[in-house]
Parts: sequence; structure tokens; C-alpha cells
Amino acid sequence: MAASTERRQARVERAVETFIFGSRWLLAPFYCGLVVALVVLLGKAAQELFHFVTHAFSASEAEVILGVLTLVDLTFTGSLLVIVIFSGYENFVSKIDVEAHEDWPEWMAKIDFTGLKLKLMSSIVAISAIQLLKIFMDLKNTGDREIAWYVGLHLVFVISGLIFALTDRVGEGAKGHDPRPHP
Repeated sequence: MAASTERRQARVERAVETFIFGSRWLLAPFYCGLVVALVVLLGKAAQELFHFVTHAFSASEAEVILGVLTLVDLTFTGSLLVIVIFSGYENFVSKIDVEAHEDWPEWMAKIDFTGLKLKLMSSIVAISAIQLLKIFMDLKNTGDREIAWYVGLHLVFVISGLIFALTDRVGEGAKGHDPRPHP
């Protein structure tokens, strides 16, 4: 009788685990949505590039630099989306068969959740730095309060990134540490 109950419990446990494991596919539409967002960002980049090229010769040096910074900012944002799409999908949904892709970046299959988190945070810091640089390039059209908010927000991103990196480093060090007292 006990063996029958144990088998039934094992089947129920297996069914629950299979259901939970399969639920990871609910994330796939989120990653597909991010691909759509990447297409929208591409459209915005094309629009900015068109505006940049058509106004480049009549623009001031500062306006040209701002245009370039805008394109760099959009590129970083697109790269950030690609990192999140591929790494997130591979870490949480399913592995992508990279053998069929000869030009597949080697690092893509090697980013774990910690690496993804750090790349995400460093990309956010870089995007924030570009936004701050754009504000400094256009100081005459920016209020002091707005500058203070941008600087403050950038500092929050930088400090958050440092804290993420430190906690991951401490966590990695703790994995190798034996908490039992030594004789």
C-alpha cells in the first residue's frame, strides 16, 4: 500500500514539475515582443539618420555631435535589446542551436544570468552617459534643475552597477568558501 502511494505521489510530482518546466515557454512571446521593439528602434534610427544626413551641412558642430551621439545611443540601445533577447531566451526558455550559424558570436552562448545582469547594467550606464553628454553639449538650452536630475540619475545607475558587480563578486567568492569552522 505504501509503495502504491509513493508511486502516485511521484507521478503527481513529475506532472507538476513538467507543467512548471513547460511554463518557461510563456516567456517566448516577451522575447518576440522585444524583437518587434528592435524593429521599431531600427525605424527610429533610420529616421534619425535621415534627419542627421539632410541637416549635417547646415548644422553647427555641436548639432552634428549631438546627431552622432543620438545614433550611438540608439545603437547601444539596440545592442542591449539583442543581448537581452538572445541571452534571456537561452537562459530562461531554450537553447538556440548555434552549430547551424557559422557567424554566431561565441560569447552569446556563454552569458549566464549574472553576466546578462552585468552587461545590462553596463549598457544602461553607457546609455545614461551618452544622454548626459548630450545634455552637456546643449547646455544653453538646458535648465540647471534638468542637468541636476540627469547627473543624479546617472550617478544612481553607476552606483547600482558597482553594487551589482560587487555583490556578484562576493557571491562568487562565497561559493568557494566553506562556512564550517576549521579545526
